[in-house]
Amino acid sequence: MEFDLIFEKPLVYDGTGRSAYVNDIAVDNGRIAAIGNLSSATARKRVPASGLALCPGFVDVHTHADMALHQPKYEKLVEPLVRQGITTFVGGNCGAGLAPISEENARFQYQFYDIFLGGDQSRDITWKSFGDMLSVFEKKGMVQNCAILAPHGVVRAHAMGDSPEIANSAQISKMKDVLRRCLEEGAVGMSTGLMYYPGLCSDQNELLELGRVVHEYNGVFTSHLRSYNSDTLKNAMDEVLDIGRRAQVPVQISHLFWVPYFREPIRSLVSYTLRGVSALYKLRPFPIPADTSTKPYLEMVDRLISRGQPVGVDAMPTSAGFTHLFAFLPPWSLRGGMDEVLARIADPATRRRIRTSIEEGEPVWPHRGEDAWSMNLFKVMGWNCAFIMSVASDKNQHLVGKSFTEIGKKTGKHPFDAACDIALEEKGRVLIFETPTYPGDRLVELSLRRALLDKNVSIATDTIPIVFGRPSHLTYDCFPKFLSFYAKDSGMISMAEAIRKCTSLPAKQLQLSRRGEIKTGYYADLVLFDPATLGTTATANDPTHFPSGIRGVYVNGTAVVNGKGYRPERRPGMVIRRGE
Repeated sequence: MEFDLIFEKPLVYDGTGRSAYVNDIAVDNGRIAAIGNLSSATARKRVPASGLALCPGFVDVHTHADMALHQPKYEKLVEPLVRQGITTFVGGNCGAGLAPISEENARFQYQFYDIFLGGDQSRDITWKSFGDMLSVFEKKGMVQNCAILAPHGVVRAHAMGDSPEIANSAQISKMKDVLRRCLEEGAVGMSTGLMYYPGLCSDQNELLELGRVVHEYNGVFTSHLRSYNSDTLKNAMDEVLDIGRRAQVPVQISHLFWVPYFREPIRSLVSYTLRGVSALYKLRPFPIPADTSTKPYLEMVDRLISRGQPVGVDAMPTSAGFTHLFAFLPPWSLRGGMDEVLARIADPATRRRIRTSIEEGEPVWPHRGEDAWSMNLFKVMGWNCAFIMSVASDKNQHLVGKSFTEIGKKTGKHPFDAACDIALEEKGRVLIFETPTYPGDRLVELSLRRALLDKNVSIATDTIPIVFGRPSHLTYDCFPKFLSFYAKDSGMISMAEAIRKCTSLPAKQLQLSRRGEIKTGYYADLVLFDPATLGTTATANDPTHFPSGIRGVYVNGTAVVNGKGYRPERRPGMVIRRGE
């Protein structure tokens, strides 16, 4: 026997969750070719791996890394993802993506890309259709594999622009045509961002009709839910699970968590209490019970799976979510594109009206009313819930990591005015962390561990490819952190099970065939690591540190990280189209 590559005697975690074993692993032509005693076989290269561990490459099931693939500095942007062992990612999540480009609404799309990516993207986006986008990525070459979802927000805009109205039958028909083209051209399903504009304007009928199209093409229906608030999370879960049942389509629930929502004065009391407990924990850590809030929802998902309904969930090992600042504004203020939004917050009377919407609106189900949107987190969690993650200008870099409450105190402004003034200075390019306490709070993260450790929940980064300012620590440490802190160091979960939740589970949830396991015939997406030194020093305030212990990352049998460092010039990644 002759192979391209043989790993000699690693401790093999095969991705299924079963106990690790020691054996040789052979790779040939980008696939796993043999498992066993291969001492007598020949190979172009042998990797001595005794004392090291080998596992499938990590499958990042929820990310926005597709927004990096067209950029001139692409290799640098994805380096932290590759170095932590991510060999395959799923993009186009939360109803947002880079294709298809609508002739009528291209201006709105490019302005949206500008917010996240810090500049005009029209020069580098050279396609119109979903299929042309995938072809551009393939021609350019990729370091990792990618699978991309058709984004509902973009599909809806093709039929309705940024209209907040309920779609009529003709508009739904047009959406279905657009979605069919995306699926025919390689989308692995459709994503929805039901907390975000314009996805939040949809009703269940629109989503059900689109779900039926996804069923026609054997795709997956993913959803950033309409609400994660404690009083309406069940409604939001029921909405998408009902679509999955009626449309007969697999459902993926994006980053399951629970945000307590109480009316005043209870909300303020809960907020102050949590911050006080967090401060005590920071001084002297104490045992933290797992939250009970997500338990009934996780049990419901498990029952549905046991009955044969395909349902997946993902979660992030962090204490803070992240998004763009304008996601916190009332939907009516977001119409007309970025120039109009900036004009509204620049006008004192309209700014006061927006603040009134935030302070007096109630996020009631189904969250489609003018002042009923569930992303009103300034109301749900308080003005001090938002911290600046990234800004585009050099002038305001000193504000990164600070809350709008803190900035307001120093400038003599209300937190909302501080946020609006910074948004105007940055031309809308302000990304934020949202959290009930502060980014990096271990107490908050550990209290939410029930979902993170559940057997049906895969691990994800929710990465935004930051080209300005500070990234989330998950861009650098998501998977090594989960494996080291939750498995190796604390023993909350076995290493074999933790690896399953990072590999075969997400591959199964998104129907990515022959990925996520070390098995003969599967693609040779592999991570070679030292179990003793695997870890991270990245933090929320100091995220840009590569993990320790990652000795090699292989994509389709080719090393993109090895003893010589990061090797992006090799570009062995593939576009994974629906059914592949």
